[in-house]
Amino acid sequence: MTKRHLLLFFACILIGLKSFAADPSGADASGADAMASEGDDGYRLWLKYEPVTNASVKSEYLKYTTFIGCSAKGEIVQTASGELQVGLKQLLGKSVSATSSFAGRSGGIVLRIETGADTTQQGEGYRIQLSGGNIIVSSKSENGILYGTFALLRHMQMQQTIKGLSMASSPKVRYRMLNHWDNPDGTIERGYAGQSLWKWYELPERVDPRYTDYARANASLGINGTVLNNVNASARFMSQEYIVKVAAVASVMRKYGIKTYLSVYFAAPKTLGGLTTSDPLDPQVRAWWKEKVAQIYKEIPDFGGFLVKANSEGEPGPQDYGRTHADGANMLAEAFKPYDGIVVWRAFVYKADPNADRFKAAYEEFVPLDGKFDPKVIVQVKNGPIDFQPREPFSPLFGNMPKTPLGMEFQITQEYLGFATHAVYEAPIFKECLDSDTYVNGAGSTVAKVIDGSLHGYTRTLMAGVANTGNSRNWTGHPLAQANWYAFGRLSWDHQLTSEQIAREWIALTLTQNQKAGEHIKSFMLRSREIYVDYNTPIGLSRPWMGVHFAPEPWQNKGSRPDWTAVYYHRADSTGLGFDRTTSGSNALAQYRPEVQKKWNNPDQTPLPYLLWFHHVRWDHKLSTGRSLWEELCTRFYTGADSVKWMQQQWDLAKPGLDPQVYTDVAERLKVQRREAIWWRDAWVLYLQTFAKQPVPQGFEPQKQTLEEVKKSVNVYLMR
Repeated sequence: MTKRHLLLFFACILIGLKSFAADPSGADASGADAMASEGDDGYRLWLKYEPVTNASVKSEYLKYTTFIGCSAKGEIVQTASGELQVGLKQLLGKSVSATSSFAGRSGGIVLRIETGADTTQQGEGYRIQLSGGNIIVSSKSENGILYGTFALLRHMQMQQTIKGLSMASSPKVRYRMLNHWDNPDGTIERGYAGQSLWKWYELPERVDPRYTDYARANASLGINGTVLNNVNASARFMSQEYIVKVAAVASVMRKYGIKTYLSVYFAAPKTLGGLTTSDPLDPQVRAWWKEKVAQIYKEIPDFGGFLVKANSEGEPGPQDYGRTHADGANMLAEAFKPYDGIVVWRAFVYKADPNADRFKAAYEEFVPLDGKFDPKVIVQVKNGPIDFQPREPFSPLFGNMPKTPLGMEFQITQEYLGFATHAVYEAPIFKECLDSDTYVNGAGSTVAKVIDGSLHGYTRTLMAGVANTGNSRNWTGHPLAQANWYAFGRLSWDHQLTSEQIAREWIALTLTQNQKAGEHIKSFMLRSREIYVDYNTPIGLSRPWMGVHFAPEPWQNKGSRPDWTAVYYHRADSTGLGFDRTTSGSNALAQYRPEVQKKWNNPDQTPLPYLLWFHHVRWDHKLSTGRSLWEELCTRFYTGADSVKWMQQQWDLAKPGLDPQVYTDVAERLKVQRREAIWWRDAWVLYLQTFAKQPVPQGFEPQKQTLEEVKKSVNVYLMR
């Protein structure tokens, strides 16, 4: 085990302790067979199917409950039919039987496979309409039938009228997947909701019923792929022992139209196969991977493909042999030629160069390779150039590789967003990136148009989300974190949806249909990200370092490499604060189009959310708010922390419309969030004050602790 993996191991232990403290149900409430407590324990997610209470709308629905007609007998259509039966029984109290003999009948719901020209992407689109006295759910594919069925049930759960019903929808992205950073020992890297869902020690003999509920939840959002294991992969997943285990999980996913993928350890030919090299151009290595892929497809005929992290953070890769990322990816793609699988190659790379800017690393390594990747390869790019920060500018890779399909990698799990104790609704983060304009083909060339293929004509398109699920009874630790899983799924299907639309939908399906309560919850959800940024990393601060990625430690300056320290990113000194990425600094701005550079090149014109990403600003510099940098920072830190009290008030106002168990769970976590927001505020303000040499502005209460006392509290936290 390398030093890096030891660090990750101990980080997982620390994370687990914090996760357990935040979610006492922890690993003991480990699945569908765990005893559910009274009230809403969050297990049903957004598939609660609670009885329709609007009498007139219910009577409309009941007119179409005579039968469920299935025009096909495929496994996924049968899944859709079974879901309809469950949904109608719970929503309307009506048991409805399925039949393949329904010609000439009316008053039912018909699931129909359409033939003829396909105008929907990969046939996964669906149409729902009233015709011949029936509700018709139609698609070119079984997957589309399943997605249409869930859309109809969502419509019913929202208690919307069925009069004049006519809906059609197709996914804008072809591969919509979750990336699980789950390890064979049951730990989850950056996981805050208990242990892994996958019980490898039980598989393949026992298949946990929770896998089915996981598949249902994903299919209801249109997610069609899942990567089961950590990108810091173990070679054991390439062994026959684990391939058989993965096949057992895949058999569950298949019924819901979900393909199973694996992360691979690039050096597996050496560590597992006994070869002397893992050089991607070596004939024996290429033959080993071809044989391995054939072995997988023998057990999993619909296997999705490989996800690869290589030559990043100590992981092995093709550069170990003087080869390029394209050489490595193309070698794996060659092994998939006889099959439908793909290779997803991550662009999260950066070297330990004390003179470099990590911001620039992915662009420098990948843009020269544009056009050199096999058609079966998708390069997966994080939304920002650093590492899932609370706010980042969009990655400059988007728009600069027109000959290479680029997939989006979002993070759903809250690595830098407060773990399982802070309520942060992430849809605004996703939307901020997707709606950013790259200007690669002029105005309107958004990141969304890059990843959906419409800008460059990609046929293979992908959006991936690093999962936030664990075996905690409510799946995600924090009940409101379920909304982030939901938001990712809905946006991967249709990136044109708004954050507000998704929040309103999720609240009604998951928490309450009390309109007044819903408005209070929606209000604080939509503001939660900005509130978090204000007390955590305002005006473009960032803070990654090698640790548990939560404790406020802006003074941290010791690491095995400069970019694994905090001071590398904020660059506070007696003059000012921020990372100069203009021509006078690292010149990272040059990686963007001139129109984007113009927005961010002048500190007086750069929007405040990105100011310190691109400029080292004097403490006394007057900003557009009329305040100096120091005054603005203090204002953000203080108002951000104080705004958590407002979030608590909004949650309290929603209490009459909420399940008591859900209310109490979130209310208690908000108390923790309030305390930790003050912790972050004090750590930053006291530390930066040593450089700014200025008092906290009038109107804000001075800190009750000294910097040394705060440092001591952080050290105690890290020792837990």
